[in-house]
Amino acid sequence: MEVRIKHFDELTAVEFLEIAKLRVAVFVVEQHCPYQEIDDTDREAWHVWLTDDAGQIAAYGRVYGDDDNSHLGRVLVRQDQRKHHLGDRLLQELLQIAAVKFPRRPVTIGAQAHLQNFYGKAGFRPVSEIYLEDDIPHVKMLRPADSF
Repeated sequence: MEVRIKHFDELTAVEFLEIAKLRVAVFVVEQHCPYQEIDDTDREAWHVWLTDDAGQIAAYGRVYGDDDNSHLGRVLVRQDQRKHHLGDRLLQELLQIAAVKFPRRPVTIGAQAHLQNFYGKAGFRPVSEIYLEDDIPHVKMLRPADSF
């Protein structure tokens, strides 16, 4: 596995196309959620992905920040790669980017509710009740800045 980290301004058209295709495949097609998958947040985000031996994206996520927090989003592992624990490695890479690019800021994520234990192992805790986003149960989770 190779790790790739690029700000939107550094992405090639082909890289962004491959990222967009995978995000749509997972979040729109696989999860049956018709929504505006590509958004303006992509422009300000750091895009992080792991490639498989064939150079294809195996796992992906983005990191962005505001004045108060850093945020993780669009975290995914390609369906045929989900039994290889790539989520753990990807999450560590995302958290490292958040710590470097947005130091001393808590990290938030709108996590699918069934992934609370996964994010909990990395220091996240729920800070909201479960809510529906695109008919999928989610929960807002936060990792305090002092946990870095």
